[in-house]
Amino acid sequence: NGQHPTGSFGQKISESGAISIDQLMSKLKSSKSEISSIKVTGIVFSVCKKKGCWMTLQDKNGESLRVTFKDYGFFVPKNCDGHVAIFEGKAYQETITIEMLREYAKDDGKSKEEIEKINKPKTEYSFEATGVIIK
Repeated sequence: NGQHPTGSFGQKISESGAISIDQLMSKLKSSKSEISSIKVTGIVFSVCKKKGCWMTLQDKNGESLRVTFKDYGFFVPKNCDGHVAIFEGKAYQETITIEMLREYAKDDGKSKEEIEKINKPKTEYSFEATGVIIK
């Protein structure tokens, strides 16, 4: 799609002080409560193919963190998967409805069969970013 996969999106942030996705996931698992301000870095695993309105990263155990962007105020390039992302904002656990999970699967280009197999809500680790750097 010719879109440049790197750059700075949303509020300007710096790379300094970012923790790894693994560190974030273990913090979220142990605390169960929202972490209101944190900076994280990791490799983008997948990204919304429609408009770049979310991205996911995975920790070493293959667990996903879904990153959305505050107030849908900005998007990331749809071809930034495989790139390093640094993002700042808040991290939390949430239960995603079947409807929303199906919507995400559709955005991700999954087949009708795969989408129809989604039949129960899922607890996900989520992150609402105010700023993102893709390298």
